[in-house]
Amino acid sequence: MTDSTEPPTPSTTSTSTREAVYIHPRREPFEHGLIPLPKLIFTDGAQTLGPLKDKLVQQSAQSPTHRVDSLAISETLQISHDHARLVLDTLGSVLHSDSDPLVTAKATEIDSVGANVYDLVLFLYIQSYKRLLPRTHKDSAAVADVWPSTSAFDGYLSALSPLQLVRSNSRRVMPSLADEEAHQLSYLQKHLANILSLLSDSVEGEGDESLVLTMEKFEHLEFLIYFGEKGSERIPLGQAAPFFANSDPDMPAAPVPTAQVHDWLLQNIASALEHVSERVSAKEIGPPSASDQDVPMADACTSSIKASTSASGPTFIEGISKSSYLKQASDFKGSSVKVINCHDSVIYILAPLRYATIYGCSDATIVLGAVGKAVRVEHCERVHVITAAKRICIANCRECVFFLGVNQRPLIVGDNHKLQVAPYNTFYSQLEEHMTQVGIEGTINRWDEPVALGVVDPHDSLSHPAGVSDVQAESATRLDPDQFTNFLIPNWFGGESSGSTKDNPFPLPDVYMASQQRNHSNLGEIKQILRETQLEESRKRELSSALHVHFKDWLYASGNVRQLYCLQGD
Repeated sequence: MTDSTEPPTPSTTSTSTREAVYIHPRREPFEHGLIPLPKLIFTDGAQTLGPLKDKLVQQSAQSPTHRVDSLAISETLQISHDHARLVLDTLGSVLHSDSDPLVTAKATEIDSVGANVYDLVLFLYIQSYKRLLPRTHKDSAAVADVWPSTSAFDGYLSALSPLQLVRSNSRRVMPSLADEEAHQLSYLQKHLANILSLLSDSVEGEGDESLVLTMEKFEHLEFLIYFGEKGSERIPLGQAAPFFANSDPDMPAAPVPTAQVHDWLLQNIASALEHVSERVSAKEIGPPSASDQDVPMADACTSSIKASTSASGPTFIEGISKSSYLKQASDFKGSSVKVINCHDSVIYILAPLRYATIYGCSDATIVLGAVGKAVRVEHCERVHVITAAKRICIANCRECVFFLGVNQRPLIVGDNHKLQVAPYNTFYSQLEEHMTQVGIEGTINRWDEPVALGVVDPHDSLSHPAGVSDVQAESATRLDPDQFTNFLIPNWFGGESSGSTKDNPFPLPDVYMASQQRNHSNLGEIKQILRETQLEESRKRELSSALHVHFKDWLYASGNVRQLYCLQGD
């Protein structure tokens, strides 16, 4: 859309170029903040949540910080303490304010620090959101070429559950950012009246005049929405709103009728939806851009369209096939990444990030540097994920191994099959610096404490077989210590190193350390035997050939052959 010369809505901010500033949904709560727990999903709007909010407000009044801790959440929502802690962990990962006590708290303090009631209530309300259905890929034949129905390394197809069989008939592609934004805006448009009622105070009056909104509670909407455009600073909600703009910071602004706020927000949402629609139409008419184009999977290894970055949005790494791929901190403009439909490759993302999503990948090894908010891995098959992160959610994956350094318990949801977890197994020179930047504690690793919820995710829009909604997701098993190996990240830049990390910052559990030491000892003994064995030249050649064959077999069987891609060049 071209720059507007006249502001389309009351929220338009005038600059020297008179650019329109639109309202946007915050992606993070919708992408990383949904918990598939039936007791957290209120489908009757504010009817049930309203009285629960009142109870939470009463609980917070008894606290010197006016917040609700995990015990109060557990009692009010009638959920277990573990699930109450999951609520706090998840809410903390998607809050809009990095200065909130829940965000700055150490892992051991989260239960007692608790949450602001109104942030919690908004978080609980959006648990009713249903995600947009994935699209099928435009070139299904090309996808099939690089997403084999059987593994290139294990040579057999694992038995699929009926639900997996239904979902695996066609490979899905994540909805575009524009489609997701429109879907989230439409959700907010539909539920805005209920959301505002949960933030409002009752006063004497009739009808629309009986509810008012203070500036303080209005600003809690920043959990869900913001004003601002790509490449520019976000505008605080209180400044964007005409009824609170230019308020004296020393004098609290007078509350305004909730109906007035409702009408103003609806106008802005309608304007934003129209803007999104025009953007999508323009892209359909014009040539596709790098960030929107679906790269044919079979050609991805030779295509230059491998990554695209939006100044205010996520960096996309899409369609990497049979390649080794590196991205470092200097390559990122934003603070989140989405790795989509990558196959038979090794991908290194050695950077400090806030959010990361891995979607629709197969037969790949993906290294995520340090992710301070949340990682989500979804619809992947035979993928090894190595990450240092605050938290991780795994959904609808098959035969994947996760090497984790995580401060919170891994969350496993949906229809999973043969997942394994293991302790973190690598490092690079700037890892500890990146972990410090994003707030990951190297002394805490809860890799082996997964929380498995339901096999059916009530937040997706798929239909499910009768009776399957009560089935618990298959959890992950611990990787056999004898199968555990360190993963070596190549030093692409020779001896030059700007970081101080020389080893894995997460201490290995004793059983894995003992296995490693045993393997090193066995290797030393074999080397010694080979050195001391007297063989004729023909026998030496036979031995060398046999070792070469077995090593090659191991490379393919383990998937480690992918690490050799970095020696070939793209």
